[in-house]
Amino acid sequence: MHQAQTFPVTERPNIYCETLGPEQFGIIEKPLTWFEQIYNQTWLRKVGILVFLALGWELYGRWLDNPLLVPPFSDAVRALLTDVGNGTIPKRALSSIQVLMIGFASGTLLAGLLTVFAISSRLGTDFLDTMTAMFNPLPAIALLPLALIWFGLGAGSLVFVLIHSVMWAVSLNMLAGFRGVSMTARMVGRNYNLTGLRFVARILIPAAFPSILAGLKIGWAFAWRTLIAAELVFGVSSGQGGLGWYIFESKNQLNIAEVFAGLLTIIMIGLAVENVVFRVIEKRTVQRWGMQS
Repeated sequence: MHQAQTFPVTERPNIYCETLGPEQFGIIEKPLTWFEQIYNQTWLRKVGILVFLALGWELYGRWLDNPLLVPPFSDAVRALLTDVGNGTIPKRALSSIQVLMIGFASGTLLAGLLTVFAISSRLGTDFLDTMTAMFNPLPAIALLPLALIWFGLGAGSLVFVLIHSVMWAVSLNMLAGFRGVSMTARMVGRNYNLTGLRFVARILIPAAFPSILAGLKIGWAFAWRTLIAAELVFGVSSGQGGLGWYIFESKNQLNIAEVFAGLLTIIMIGLAVENVVFRVIEKRTVQRWGMQS
């Protein structure tokens, strides 16, 4: 019989690890300088760009010394404050915004209905593709003469051209967003027995909302510039109108500073909608949902 071989038992030494403090690693986080802290503020960078452009405008206007061509920025601001104080610009702006909201909302609603019809069948997709290929390249302002004949000298003509300018751009982005929804999201909706409008509202629209929001931005920009251009013609026909008519009337009276005041008003409204309205929508939707950084 062979005896079992035994091995000596050795005790394993304990190993102690000391936790190192941040002072032993050196500088982990470098504090930002005051310039870096200011530069990281998006709104300050944008304000700086606007101030730079205004300063360049002021210097060029004074160097040119011809207020009938380009008045200085200070003259345009003075005219803006004067017409805001007497209520002219607010009245004109309110008139334009009211018509814009009607046309933009109507165009967006029709675009949504067309897109839902398009994703429901192949015939609907072919119909929307054909219609957008036909009418999206057609300038909305080119339809104003026909709109004046069909709807007369009223807000209906402006609303018609606004619907045309909004509907096709929003439809294209909606359709592209719906087509880009993953099969996983679609299968989740099918597993919950979602069909028809419930499937569109709970699955397709949230998943495609970044594209839809981009389409709304494009549609808003198209509608805003189409409205101003239409009012330049519409105001001449009817003797009334919004900011477009205000600009045209000021030009006829050679009040060029007021022309630039009207342009500044249009720009400020555009900046407010883009950086306030759409920014809030982005933060509460696509950024909160993790679809956008």
